[in-house]
Amino acid sequence: MSAQDGPEPQSQDAPDPQDAQDQDRPEPQVEDAPDPQDTAKRLRAIGDELSDRFYERADVVRTLVVTLLAGQHSLVLGPPGTAKSAMARELTGRIEGAAYWEILLSKFTAPTRMFGPVDVAALARGEYRQVYDGRATTAHVAFIDEIFKCSTAALNETLGYLNERIYHPESGGEPIRCPLIGAITASNELPVGEDTAAIYDRLLVRIEVGYLADPSNFAALVRSAVSRPVAPVRTTVELAALQQAVTEAVPAVDVPDLIVDAVCTLRAALRRKELVASDRRWRQAVGLLQASAYLDGRPAVTETDLPVLTHVLWNSPAERPAVEREVLQLVSPDAKEALDLADVIDELEAQLDAMAGQSREALSEWVIKKAHNQLATAGKRLEQLRGEAAGAGRSTAAIDRVTGRQRAVRARVLTEALGMDASMVQAQL
Repeated sequence: MSAQDGPEPQSQDAPDPQDAQDQDRPEPQVEDAPDPQDTAKRLRAIGDELSDRFYERADVVRTLVVTLLAGQHSLVLGPPGTAKSAMARELTGRIEGAAYWEILLSKFTAPTRMFGPVDVAALARGEYRQVYDGRATTAHVAFIDEIFKCSTAALNETLGYLNERIYHPESGGEPIRCPLIGAITASNELPVGEDTAAIYDRLLVRIEVGYLADPSNFAALVRSAVSRPVAPVRTTVELAALQQAVTEAVPAVDVPDLIVDAVCTLRAALRRKELVASDRRWRQAVGLLQASAYLDGRPAVTETDLPVLTHVLWNSPAERPAVEREVLQLVSPDAKEALDLADVIDELEAQLDAMAGQSREALSEWVIKKAHNQLATAGKRLEQLRGEAAGAGRSTAAIDRVTGRQRAVRARVLTEALGMDASMVQAQL
């Protein structure tokens, strides 16, 4: 047999030993790639469950989910006792397999407490090492409370952590890449001084929260403190699925020219009101629009996603109403009338506050002659606007928000002006 003929074929009675080994070797396990649609469905379910648990926080919860999907950081701004920490923990606790880290900052918080304390045992041997496990350096999701109380010593490292997801070890050397997807931060107050303003600028999304406005929701909150807790439905999402959504599925969402034009129109309208956001914020906001569309299961951004920009384009809370009005008017032609009705409702609430301490007779007369009719008229018109918007396939987000305000103010009128039992108000709304 020549060399060109190759080796002589083996007999069927003499199997190749290599073949036998291959047969004994188990087949490699190929993990199924996460299903983007299932991930979005799970995240929507998580949002619904948290909205049911935290009264008057549906928009806050959805915005936090969208921000996380966009790989950005959020600030929840509000007074103590408004469930900021509880919402953040409950949301981040739904991500299975994720390393979670949280901290309450103070002016004395050292960088090593955030990013890794010194290994005392190694130090005794003459080695300087830091322990990173369980710290910011290994976290996929983070909750940083009182973010603007960051110490001067930790400021630069915190900025690098939020901005580039890196940490420079105390001993020097190559920076450590951190697996952070996004951070939820909280504060009771706005930053004071240039140092903390730099951190504020890195928080793309800013959400205001306040105490419960609807007396019936407050009554339900009080009742929940004494009732036997029922084990809630608890949907979760795998870390790998969330990471795939952040890095692949969300960036793949299309941004049509119509949306680009709408964003340009919005920027021009805000600039006319001297409300200016940096080019960087506008560019990063596009990712939020994509994340919003992905969360709703849509392959492209639509005008329905624009309301998330109301949490991006203001610097002080005083600017937020003007930003919100410009955004919502761009979203839907129904929004302008809904916002006009919101002004009427806000004026009635201000009148109710001004009448505090007056007699029951005076309050009742005000309700009969003014408040009842105006609130009822507003409620009916909002219902009509919602039907028209839904029938035309337009967003009802702005109308729903104003409807919530109408219900909350009407509930206050019933309880504070007419003396109705708060636990009975829900049935009257």
